[in-house]
Amino acid sequence: MAGLSGREKEGCRRLLAQLDTEDLFSVADTVTNRMIHIFSKEEAIDAIITYSKSAEELLKRRKVHRSAIFKYLAADNVTVLPSSEKSQLIQCALDHWRGPSVQHTRSPGHKVEKQESESETLDCQLLGEHFCKWFYPLLNSQNPSFGQEKGDWGPQHFWENAALKLAYRAAEQAVEEYNGSQMASLRLLALTREERLLFNPNLDGRGLKCVPSPHGLVVVAVAGTIHRDNVWLGIFEQIFGLVRCPVGKNWKIKNVNLKILGQNTLTCEESQGLPAITLQSKELELYYG
Repeated sequence: MAGLSGREKEGCRRLLAQLDTEDLFSVADTVTNRMIHIFSKEEAIDAIITYSKSAEELLKRRKVHRSAIFKYLAADNVTVLPSSEKSQLIQCALDHWRGPSVQHTRSPGHKVEKQESESETLDCQLLGEHFCKWFYPLLNSQNPSFGQEKGDWGPQHFWENAALKLAYRAAEQAVEEYNGSQMASLRLLALTREERLLFNPNLDGRGLKCVPSPHGLVVVAVAGTIHRDNVWLGIFEQIFGLVRCPVGKNWKIKNVNLKILGQNTLTCEESQGLPAITLQSKELELYYG
């Protein structure tokens, strides 16, 4: 019996802790074929994890409800749509446990911790991935329809002289510009809280590009799809300029350029393929010059 990996055991333990005692005992009885006497939730969880053949088999159990998997993923900062089916949530959980371990910092003003080698060489791509896995779950959590506990969103994640440019093309076209950490933070917040948008970044392949600029910024460009409830609205392209704090290894947002394209404005190629960043690395290096 192959059993569960260390990350799968840890994740399943946290997920199972959300189940009602009756459901938890029922799963334990099924997994152990009622061969073990169980007297507490802790014993039930231990038995389920020990005797399950795989994490996938465990998650597919009828009493392991879709809502429990969703809540676990949301709490672990994995972006999933509220309308996702149980099979989709199971696959997201399995992929999450197989992937690299990512640490998210939550205290005000601490964006993402940069992982460096002994020679202090900055891995921009890794920084960009960690930033996006922190930023989008936090922004999406402000959407009331997302059903997730709201994260610590606010101007503390931006530099005081931050600048935001928002352009969208759907039934109408418009360009908005905002200056200052407070205004930039509030406008982005309104997209999810009032307009109830959900951002689903494409962090694989051509959906993410990260480069250092000549002016000390790290430029993170990400493309993805944008949704409201169960409706796909179109795609977005967002480019961040991140600047490292002078003390410590934390990063804050200096610039944001967000472009939203409604589905009715997309070409056939854009609507069928995965969202991708069209700018080349050299163009991104000079983007905030």
